[in-house]
Amino acid sequence: MAARTRSTCLVAVAAVLAACGHPPATPAAARDTAPRGGVTAVPSAPEAEPFAVGGSATPAQFAGPPADAPAIGDGAIDTWSGWLPDGRTFSPFDTSPQPIARLNPLLLKAIQDAARAAAAQGVTIVITSGWRSRGFQQRLFVDGIRQYGSQEAASQFVASADVSKHVVGEAVDIGGDGASEWMIRNGPQFGLCQIYANENWHFELATDAAGNCPPLRPNAAG
Repeated sequence: MAARTRSTCLVAVAAVLAACGHPPATPAAARDTAPRGGVTAVPSAPEAEPFAVGGSATPAQFAGPPADAPAIGDGAIDTWSGWLPDGRTFSPFDTSPQPIARLNPLLLKAIQDAARAAAAQGVTIVITSGWRSRGFQQRLFVDGIRQYGSQEAASQFVASADVSKHVVGEAVDIGGDGASEWMIRNGPQFGLCQIYANENWHFELATDAAGNCPPLRPNAAG
């Protein structure tokens, strides 16, 4: 009788709590801490977001550092420098923005020389991406893993910070009507080569002593 009375009281208390807007507690059997085979399961900590400054998203999805983003200093991970808003481009002659200013000087000169020659033929070359901070490049790689499902798949489309030439200012991505086609044909005379078959916008200084470009790699992982 004592057990039945206790059970009846518990049910009554639960009903009162629900009526007052307090839902009953989750039964222990439904919680991660419920005993399993005599061992108490410890709930897993939520997975930390990598490079938590502003969260993680592809460049087209975030519009710049949030107002409360911490300042970048010693020991901090700069996950923003080198980022461009979606659709934003730079002239190769505007050296004030970081993505242009921090390019290898030889690469910048080559791009500028190529842009002048292209303009004389009615083709405008703009830069859509240049130097990137190591943290930002790794952010892109992490986003690639999320999008493509694995590091192996992501590495075909975006390089890790350890191997990306953007991080050391030795690669540019270009845009403009007909710019990629013009550069593929004429870039080698300025030392500029398309590197990946699946990226006709990515160029590096890569000609040999005879002015020839290396064979195309299938992708950033190939």
